[in-house]
Amino acid sequence: MNDVPPLDKSLNPFEVSLGNIMQTAHEAIVMVDAGQTIVALNPAAQRLFGRTQDQTLGLPLESLIPPEHRTDHAALARRFIDSIDIELQMAPRRLVHALHANGERFPVEVAVSRVEMADAGGSRRYFAALIQDLSPVRALQAEVEALKQRLKAVFELAPVALWIADGDRVVFANRAASRLLGVEAGEALAGRSIYELLQEPFHEALRQGVRQVLGDLGSQAMVPGQLQRADGSPCEVEIALAALPDHGRTTVQMVVSDVTRRQAQAKELEKSRQALRQLSGNVLEAREEERGRIARELHDELGQRLTALKMDLSHIDRSASDQRVCTMLTMIDETMASVRRIASDLRPLMLDDLGLNAAIEWLASDASRRLGIEVQVQLGCSDLPTEERLVIAIYRMVQEALTNVGRHARASRARIELQRQDDHLVLTVTDDGVGLSASALQREGSYGLMGMRERAHMLGGEFHIGNVDGGGSQVSVRLPLPPPQTTPPPKAASPSP
Repeated sequence: MNDVPPLDKSLNPFEVSLGNIMQTAHEAIVMVDAGQTIVALNPAAQRLFGRTQDQTLGLPLESLIPPEHRTDHAALARRFIDSIDIELQMAPRRLVHALHANGERFPVEVAVSRVEMADAGGSRRYFAALIQDLSPVRALQAEVEALKQRLKAVFELAPVALWIADGDRVVFANRAASRLLGVEAGEALAGRSIYELLQEPFHEALRQGVRQVLGDLGSQAMVPGQLQRADGSPCEVEIALAALPDHGRTTVQMVVSDVTRRQAQAKELEKSRQALRQLSGNVLEAREEERGRIARELHDELGQRLTALKMDLSHIDRSASDQRVCTMLTMIDETMASVRRIASDLRPLMLDDLGLNAAIEWLASDASRRLGIEVQVQLGCSDLPTEERLVIAIYRMVQEALTNVGRHARASRARIELQRQDDHLVLTVTDDGVGLSASALQREGSYGLMGMRERAHMLGGEFHIGNVDGGGSQVSVRLPLPPPQTTPPPKAASPSP
């Protein structure tokens, strides 16, 4: 095999027969004869190995192979050369190591094929090696692997529970998932059904979420659920779902957040709000009762005494000091007017005597007189409920709304509407003033507005305040009507014996 005639570098048959094929090829091509002597290499191969053609032609092929790999290469090459069925002895492409002129080792992929070439003696067999440098590929693979390891570390050390499901099976779960379920870190969650981990009432919601993210890649879904820990205790969770492409398949990534404490805190907060609202309602009711009591005492006690005093003064002989008596009578009249006004502010008697509509009409008339503006009233229901809490709440909200118009609106006109809509009462108070600024709409510090909102919420209603088109502001309150009182039918008289 080694009795090959010396290579004549001055007349390279490959340059004649293969021409531009080798010279212009981007891949490195090395030609060897049956004795594994290099007989040709193209410019790409010269660049790859850092050797010129003159430095390389005539050298054994093993000079391009690191010493530690030459024995394996020689055995493999011998089997390949002697083989009849080449494809059975050597794969079309093979990963090997190559040696640069500077001594650097680098990975390459080699595909070898036989070449029969005619010469003066007939034909001679050569072997062409197509060589691809895998260094950039290996470097990229190393970077990808390093990135995968970093992502895996982030995934594994994330404080929130994460697992990845393929179909309905968990294929990966991090430590936080084990902690969430109360299992040992070494206890495998992989292979378990995601529905096995979730309580049955939440299975359908999870299925819908999985279908959504798989059907619309890039979308996300949020699913509530409940897990059962290893100790049997329930765990309220929220599961964020997203599709995750993985090596030609699409898995589902699940971020599982423990919301047990948050939900417990939310329930406690709502309980506290309900308690505060109940307390506020009790305070308001107690205040209204106290106002009513004081108003009645002012009207009944002080009012009657002032009236009696005025009658007594009227009978006094005015001849001695007529002017002083007149002054006293005037003061009594003014005091009685003040008593009536104070009593009305505390608890308008007409609210009890004439009803809510008349009380609202009086508020509008009083506001028009005091503020110097036109106040229109439209009362669209005559069969108003008589429940005291509801009547007082509507009266006080109209009173406060008109007070706000007088203080802040700089309006010339206001309008009060009270309408019945199905099983609700709707109150609106609108003005044509300057309206409310954005900061004023967001500010919650007005005690008047807070009181109106609280009264509405205590009655299960809604409260809104905002600006209207064309200028001005509007207070809107929607309150549910109490169910109608049903009187039981009279009992049938018992038959006389």
